[in-house]
Order: sequence, then C-alpha cells, then structure tokens
Amino acid sequence: MKEYEKIIWANNDEITISTNKSFLDTDVIHNFLSNDSYWVKGISKELIEASIENSILCYGVYDGNPNNISAKQVGFARVVSDLVRFSWIGDVFILPEYRGRGLSKWLMSVITEHPKLKGTSFQLATKDAHSLYAQYGFKPLGQIENRMNRPLDWEVIYEGYRIKIL
Repeated sequence: MKEYEKIIWANNDEITISTNKSFLDTDVIHNFLSNDSYWVKGISKELIEASIENSILCYGVYDGNPNNISAKQVGFARVVSDLVRFSWIGDVFILPEYRGRGLSKWLMSVITEHPKLKGTSFQLATKDAHSLYAQYGFKPLGQIENRMNRPLDWEVIYEGYRIKIL
C-alpha cells in the first residue's frame, strides 16, 4: 500500500475517516449498495470487492477508530483516478442513522482536498445530491456534445468475473 492510502482523519465526535482498505467492512458496503442504493441495487459482493480492489482510493467512515476492533463502518466512498488529470468518485454513502451530522460534507471535504486529487478533473453521477456536490466545486457537464459514454453492460461484467447473475 502506498503512503497516501493509509491516512486517518478524526473529528470531535469520535468519527474517523480512513483510506486504509484493510479497515473496510465489505459486508456493510455490500449490504448498503446492493439493498439501499439506487445505482447498484442487487450487485454481488464479489463485484463490490473487485471495485474496491481496483479503485485507487477508498474512504471508510467509522464510528470509532478503525485501529480498534470495536469501530463500526458508517459510510464509504471510492475514487478511480490517474492522480494527475482525471478522478471519478462513486458509491458515496452514509448509513441512514448517521445522516444529518455533517459526515457527507466532511467526507467530501477530505476527498476533494486530498493532495493527489485536489487539482484533478473530478466527475460523478448523482440523482439526488447535486447541492452537496456543488459545495465542493462540482458543476453540470459543459460541452456535453463533446462527451461520449459507453453504456454499462451488467451481463458482460458478471461474465468477465465468472459470476452467475442472480
């Protein structure tokens, strides 16, 4: 693991954020994403684990210090980036019982101020959190006619990982 992947931040409410992937609770992440998110509902745990492994940075939000066994994961976000020009943030969530405490804002601040990400062109997709992301410099895409997208094909993804679609 590289040095920038093991940073821990703490606030006064004993909530911590860490980029150490070994602290992540993939059961919590999978449960939220596959059951409660609108963007990857039903996704397999194997694909969640692959997305974490293949992301340059993952941010876990914890009630307590994740260096201690008793810390509970309460949020997550991951970043795909070349750490120079391009960054994509995805799978951002805070568990419902921890919302309303400013944790999403703190998480976004930590991510967007990361020294290797700070100057990159950051992109994301959201259905309902535009006002949160706007606070951190995100804007609707300009010159949309110059942008292209190849649609996601879940069947091909599952096939590539040799996972049966449920």
